[in-house]
Amino acid sequence: MAASVDICIRGAGIVGRTLALLLARERLRVALVAPPPDAASGHGDVRAYALSPAARALLEGLRCWPAERAATPVLAMEVHGDGRGAVRFDAAAQGVPALNWIVDVPALERQLAEAVHYQSGIDVVSAPVAAPLTVVCEGRASRTRSELGIEFDTTRYPQHAIATRLDCERPHGQVARQWFSADGDIGAFLPLDGADGRQVAVVWSALAERVPALLALDDAAFAARLHDLSAGALGALAQNGPRASWPLLLARATRWVGVLPGRPGEYFALAGDAAHAMHPLAGQGLNVGLGDAAELAQVLAAREPWRSPGDLKLLRRYERARQGDWMRMSLATDGLQQLFGRPEPVATLLRNWGMAAFDASGPLKRRIARLAMGTA
Repeated sequence: MAASVDICIRGAGIVGRTLALLLARERLRVALVAPPPDAASGHGDVRAYALSPAARALLEGLRCWPAERAATPVLAMEVHGDGRGAVRFDAAAQGVPALNWIVDVPALERQLAEAVHYQSGIDVVSAPVAAPLTVVCEGRASRTRSELGIEFDTTRYPQHAIATRLDCERPHGQVARQWFSADGDIGAFLPLDGADGRQVAVVWSALAERVPALLALDDAAFAARLHDLSAGALGALAQNGPRASWPLLLARATRWVGVLPGRPGEYFALAGDAAHAMHPLAGQGLNVGLGDAAELAQVLAAREPWRSPGDLKLLRRYERARQGDWMRMSLATDGLQQLFGRPEPVATLLRNWGMAAFDASGPLKRRIARLAMGTA
């Protein structure tokens, strides 16, 4: 089998499986390195992602879009500053059915795993195999990236993310809500469980020194803190699921493509979180990772018949395109984090004034919304 493999993908998360399916559709032979199935996989997983229309189109093309209740359309997005500043985006104003979709991670992973299982062009293997091209999709803690000696230039934010799920007294109304607090917290409520749902996925970015105490709170006290952060927007709250926490960072690998050391004729490319990471406040991390998969698959599909999938010229095209996209999005998210991380009164005044001005800006606001949706 190894001799016939065109591409070996290390990492079977959402980006890795999506890339495998895209490449197999182009009649490339793929080896997907995945750990043995875990019977407990997905249980207690509270992650949810905001996926853009571009990401939805990509996954629908692979027949991997989750069922309706696992992919809630967002009809509006509200962002509240630490004063009176606020911004609201509406799908109707953009002329689209939804700004994005909040997708349950276990449901999406099951769809992708099933599609991989039935795709004859993909061999799921337990260890890497030789191939002209190895694509590393192992996440931000990638072991392969470290073995290749590639540095992961990292800026650590003063916050950690805390994720969980909440049952709400009031329906979420298909509105994604975000609050910036005066003490540096950022709280996001992402609508789940369909159009009439009363459950939200929470991503709470809190200062790292406060996180142990927050995680130690009982469920009722923790929900009460989120009720205060959200100004009671959805009424009484009850925690529904475990809490997960991780440090927040801005990071980029110093090299995204290259030659595998000691393996003449074999090359590598990084994709997804193995190549980059950004603050989750704009919900764009997975969208950028899926963009990596789409771009790499497109570059390989368009190659001349005589070019190997590991041709470095092809890989450089992918690297240039994706580094530019990551740079634009990371600058935006980092700028927002820095803006709302400043406690000075004058900074508070300026940012809330700026939010109000942006909300009334018309064409600029529409442009930014379309950039975030991946439709610009």
